[in-house]
Amino acid sequence: MVRCIVLVALSLALGASALPQANRRTATEKRLQFTKNGTFQLSIFEDLHYGEAEATAWGPTQDAETKVVINTVLDNESPQLVILNGDLITGENTFLSNATNYIDELVAPLVDRQLLWASTYGNHDSDYNLSRSAILEREKTYSNSLTKSMVSGALAGVSNYYLPVYPSDSSKDTPALILWFFDSRGGNYYQQLKNGSQVPQPCWVDESVVEWFIQTNTELRKKYGRVIPSIAFYHIPVNAMLAFQKQGVNANYEPGINDDNPLDQQGEASGQGEVSGTVFSYAGQDIPFMEAMLNTEGLLATFSGHDHGDDWCFKWDSKLPGMNLTGNGLNLCFGRHSGYGGYGSWTRGSRQILLDETTLEKQILTWVRLEDGSVSGKVNLNSTYGEDWYPSVTTTYT
Repeated sequence: MVRCIVLVALSLALGASALPQANRRTATEKRLQFTKNGTFQLSIFEDLHYGEAEATAWGPTQDAETKVVINTVLDNESPQLVILNGDLITGENTFLSNATNYIDELVAPLVDRQLLWASTYGNHDSDYNLSRSAILEREKTYSNSLTKSMVSGALAGVSNYYLPVYPSDSSKDTPALILWFFDSRGGNYYQQLKNGSQVPQPCWVDESVVEWFIQTNTELRKKYGRVIPSIAFYHIPVNAMLAFQKQGVNANYEPGINDDNPLDQQGEASGQGEVSGTVFSYAGQDIPFMEAMLNTEGLLATFSGHDHGDDWCFKWDSKLPGMNLTGNGLNLCFGRHSGYGGYGSWTRGSRQILLDETTLEKQILTWVRLEDGSVSGKVNLNSTYGEDWYPSVTTTYT
């Protein structure tokens, strides 16, 4: 497994060509809104890893296969927003001159379909020749991109922001939903060396971002006079997911593949937990972030990637082994490894989220659309998720 801090990697190759400006069709409407039938769908692409090993025979082929995955998913789904949830590019395999060119290749299917997208950045999106800020600047050349950076400071990372989603009734100006995006950082600092070695970044959501989140959420509640339901996206999973995995993921109550075990979580090992006599290490730097999520009224679910061999969800409604935090029913989900770059050959796919504005606070329908067009692990994140029986997910490979 690739851990959240990447120390040294070999740069490869020559540049990927950018798409001609003439091919950049723009989205006609940037206001996110529930459709006339009261639904809002998101398609999440995790760990695309464009630009990996571009000087080899198989590197560019991987990117071409990844594009097929994206198009197959979008041929079968009709999202109002696409989420690019980290590790867009394999930064350690790019040169300074070509690192962000891969954004053009990556978003081409979205531009062609005039789809809006929003990104978080992952640990592979930061390396000696690639920076998160440079990716954001490249994204800004497209009007389809809604990615922002709302938190300043050297430690904050880049992709920390929120997006409002408005009701189907266009006359209403109070959002029906808030989408939160967080930068869990990781990787290496751009163009920095220490004693001849690359300098790793912390791999958790920084406390300055947590403070911004708490303050901004409070301001939104005051502005609109009520709690607005919300969901959140970040690349590296939190420690609660590791603790739950150690406690036991049930194939029928939390269906999905569970092959990255133990999973790689935010932070560096700083403590221990125990399950059935087995002691395991856990990280502690994301505790402020987890506390803030649990204390955010109306936060319904969060979605992460990073661990290519996991795509299950669980309801955090109890005290987990080795942790002092007690869950409040928050749903935590993995996406699905979407790209042919990165480790693992599990069948690629994309997690889908379907929201209904009339039942938004009661249920979230979610499933994985696989690259062969089939559906995997469809569940209802409602009050009884974790108690409801579902068919198990078969682990397949491509």
